[in-house]
Amino acid sequence: MISSEKQLLTALIITHNEEQNIHSVLENLSFANEIIVVDSFSSDQTFEIASSFKNVKAVQHTFENFAAQRNFALSLASNSWILFIDADERLTPELKKEIELVINQDSKIVAFFMNRIFMFNHKRLRFSGWQTDKIIRLFKKENAFYNHEKIVHEKLIINGETGKLKNKLIHFSYSTFDDYKQKMFFYGKLKAQEELAKDTNPNFFHFYIRPLYQFVHQYVIRLGFLDGKKGIIICYLNALSVFERFKELKKIKNRIL
Repeated sequence: MISSEKQLLTALIITHNEEQNIHSVLENLSFANEIIVVDSFSSDQTFEIASSFKNVKAVQHTFENFAAQRNFALSLASNSWILFIDADERLTPELKKEIELVINQDSKIVAFFMNRIFMFNHKRLRFSGWQTDKIIRLFKKENAFYNHEKIVHEKLIINGETGKLKNKLIHFSYSTFDDYKQKMFFYGKLKAQEELAKDTNPNFFHFYIRPLYQFVHQYVIRLGFLDGKKGIIICYLNALSVFERFKELKKIKNRIL
């Protein structure tokens, strides 16, 4: 059943040095009624480009962690329905139409999962653990918040029923080896803060067994070998991120001691 009152949509993006993506993603989101960019003081032209769009509200806010930054962005939204997109994600025309349809239906569903297509240098990565990748990107603001304890790969807490959209979100996560490697290092260092909160004491198991398991799980169990060279690269870099997590944790613990 179609809602009697047209529902408005707010699109949110958090950014840091996304100069290569920001123009395209803002154009991709032009169907939204409100677009807000929260930039963590980029050193490139991200904020300036975002500010040049007349239909975009661009603000700068100091980055603490991903969960805190996303919750801050949520606090700025004027509308109930939220579409929270990363700068390297794109919506197909079919997905846009589906979003406009579902938010205007009279339904108890307050959040929707989307499957993502992982792109490796503009070519689809079909396996390596990404074949079942899904994430909540569309939800009602009053029924959701990001868990402060998950500061990277942040978890959205939903109070209510969830659904799943048919059309997929395109994720251009991998552009170059060095860029993705730096991203994995950054995530690893943030994950170290989570491990510190859990009072994890890094040892041989964390430094060697955990990264090895990560690689084998994605490359063998999750069929990364079927992605050829792309699969080896992605599985290796994801395993490297696990190693970096515990390397950083050891540094933090040594400083404390």
